[in-house]
Amino acid sequence: MFLSIDFHSDVAIYLQIVRQIKAAIAAGSMRPGQLLPSGRVLSGQLAINPNTVARAFTELQNDGVIEPLRGRGMVIATGAAALCRRDRDGVIADRIGEALAEAWNAGLDASKIQSIIDSELKKLAKTTPMVHVDANGDSSSPNTKSPSTKG
Repeated sequence: MFLSIDFHSDVAIYLQIVRQIKAAIAAGSMRPGQLLPSGRVLSGQLAINPNTVARAFTELQNDGVIEPLRGRGMVIATGAAALCRRDRDGVIADRIGEALAEAWNAGLDASKIQSIIDSELKKLAKTTPMVHVDANGDSSSPNTKSPSTKG
């Protein structure tokens, strides 16, 4: 498992861990039943206090994303992908909403904002997403499933 901690971020380290694990689950790179490294191992890999990892694991467990597996450690919970995708969608909606509010409050009218959105989406449509989501809402990397045909 690859996590990247920004020690200069305003976001608490435990929250960075929570967000990155949720993002990996939403993207399908971590799947239900997958065993997480122990808190001690993960804290050693990240060079952080084990209590920080324990706090992240507690939050993930409280959110229903991970669960203990007796004698083995923590695993990704069944149904975690749907929870994490919903969280991801909410975060994205909030960020887009903030950008739209900034544009609106800067004096752009709805047609200008829509024009900017259309232009940016047109640019993105020419690229391959890092994650492909099929009609069932299941995610995979583009290497495991072919991207849908763009229309």
